[in-house]
Amino acid sequence: MTHPFAWLSPPAQRRAFAVVAPLTVAVMVALDAIGRPLVTDASPLGIVSFEFAGDFATATRMLESWGEAGRVRAGLSLGLDYLFLVLYASAIALGCRLVARRLAPPGTVVHRAGTGLAWGQVGAATLDAVENFALIRLLMGSDAALWPSLAWWCAALKFALVIAGLTYVLLGLPFALARRRG
Repeated sequence: MTHPFAWLSPPAQRRAFAVVAPLTVAVMVALDAIGRPLVTDASPLGIVSFEFAGDFATATRMLESWGEAGRVRAGLSLGLDYLFLVLYASAIALGCRLVARRLAPPGTVVHRAGTGLAWGQVGAATLDAVENFALIRLLMGSDAALWPSLAWWCAALKFALVIAGLTYVLLGLPFALARRRG
């Protein structure tokens, strides 16, 4: 099975990771700064609470708690998240690929798991884009009950894929580094 970055040579994959990983962190810091005022009693986790509102009444309470300025911040956050989703998905997918290549030969379960999780990040980014669209629809005044539910499901699946990919990288990295030295 090929991986999402098969079009890059292994040295280019390492260089790409060295670029996208710090950019991911930088955009994450910016998103945190933008979203900090969105933490309210109605949305204790800010924009993440909005992602998991799940129903129209809960989403509406969050939007009301933010006021006009907060809704502008939420829109900015969701817009910037379209860049972030490309960055984090690329960083995690590349991390999965780099760790898989060091941990095990192609065809083994460990290697295939890394490749599958790399592809999973493409799925996570796609889910994140759909989730953002649903949340933007709510910000723009839609009263369709579909949007909070769609956002919830996309967010839940996205976070599951991201956590699985990060877990693979973080647990596999020490073993990959040990193999490199050995």
